[in-house]
Amino acid sequence: MEYIKTEIEGVYILQPKVFNDQRGYFFESFRQSDFDANVGGHTEFIQDNESKSSYGVLRGLHYQKGEFSQAKLVRVIKGRVLDVAVDIRKGSPTFGKYVMVELSEDNKTQFFIPRGFAHGFLVLSDEAVFTYKVDNVYAPQSEASIRFDDPDIDIKWPIDANEILTSEKDMKAKWLKDAEVFG
Repeated sequence: MEYIKTEIEGVYILQPKVFNDQRGYFFESFRQSDFDANVGGHTEFIQDNESKSSYGVLRGLHYQKGEFSQAKLVRVIKGRVLDVAVDIRKGSPTFGKYVMVELSEDNKTQFFIPRGFAHGFLVLSDEAVFTYKVDNVYAPQSEASIRFDDPDIDIKWPIDANEILTSEKDMKAKWLKDAEVFG
């Protein structure tokens, strides 16, 4: 596994070594000791989640506050998405900045998003199956979200706004300037 640092401290792109032959492929998607050695410290993932979405679905920008904040290791099993991590750590030199990476069944790329970030993804294929490991349980009382089209973040989503399908809850999310952030 290759661990690639991004321009935002703590966010990593993971590129596995994939072994292909006439039977198909094999790759190791996670090894705790390698992850800890490359990312630094120890992140103990306690739960795996999976979602299925269709073209144009945008989920996010989600996070959990306080003691229920979560680090995530995400990847796509089927299809293709653009995945985004937004730094919402108050006082961070990259506060309000984001990292965007394409995750797909073909590239098998993974994305590590530490605590202190809002997370979202946009489906670019007809269908996408998205999976992620988290290091803390879901706590509905601690969930929060920031608008995906917040002008202060200015994410460059590659499809027209009228093609985006999102939840009513995400449409009512706060702007970054009004959100409860980490710090």
